[in-house]
Amino acid sequence: MMSAHAAGFPVHSLRIVVPSTPGGALDLLARVVAPALAEKWQQQIVIDNRAGAGGIIGTEIVARATADGYTLLLVAPGFATNPFLNRNLPYDTAREFTPIIMIAMSANALVAHPSLPVRSVKELIALAKEQPGLLNYASSGSGSTGHLCMELLKRMASINLVHVPYKGAGAATAAIVAGQTPLLFTAVGAVIQHVRANRLRALAVAGAKRAAPMPEVPTIAEAGVAGYAVDNWYALMGPNNMPTALVAMINFDILAVLKKPEVSSRIADLGFEVAGLSPHDTGKYIDKEMKTWSVVINEAKIHSD
Repeated sequence: MMSAHAAGFPVHSLRIVVPSTPGGALDLLARVVAPALAEKWQQQIVIDNRAGAGGIIGTEIVARATADGYTLLLVAPGFATNPFLNRNLPYDTAREFTPIIMIAMSANALVAHPSLPVRSVKELIALAKEQPGLLNYASSGSGSTGHLCMELLKRMASINLVHVPYKGAGAATAAIVAGQTPLLFTAVGAVIQHVRANRLRALAVAGAKRAAPMPEVPTIAEAGVAGYAVDNWYALMGPNNMPTALVAMINFDILAVLKKPEVSSRIADLGFEVAGLSPHDTGKYIDKEMKTWSVVINEAKIHSD
């Protein structure tokens, strides 16, 4: 297959909108992939952080952009949950975007500040039952993946924790490292360096299997909450009606970048696993996520608007 660059695309700089603050998992991944892709294409790729409203602000920018491939969107699970958290989205998630590639997956980690006297999920559940409503947990915002992960754990373990939303993953991570809140659910890639430096303690990972960067850390299901499994995913999207050939070319070039040892190793170091799905399979995965989270959100009556 001909690459995008060989076909005459791109002929000028591009923009990847990241609908979150700098420092979070989505931003970290963008800053690994974009420079390698820019080198391949011989064009500047600007990372445009447009945080706010749970990712809606940045996402709307791309929904309204020209479908020529020069404005793209890197999304995480919030892309699939926002339609059910917000009754009046300024765009139609299912119809106004073009799936291009699932770049990576990662596990969510449940981490605690070392001052919290727990070293396992069982100990956390026991402490929460002894002190109902007294333990706080941080998240990157109401309705964020971290918020939903913890709400699911609360329901499945029958515990009561108090939600403290922050403005973005970077702020939430900084808060728990500083000891302002004792607990956080976030992507492994956002906290792995803090865990390795003993600034945070990893209690469990949320996926169906253990995370490669933290093989010693059990899953929440292994830790005693049977059936619990949530993964993070990171996909590149474009505006609706992007030409099929252009989408295929961009997918092809990003796959080539992801196979570079220096890129794949850096992605692994940050706690991600390369996915590299086709545009079709990326769309199918996101559709499935939307169906799953619609049930969880509606049952828990969680809304961010």
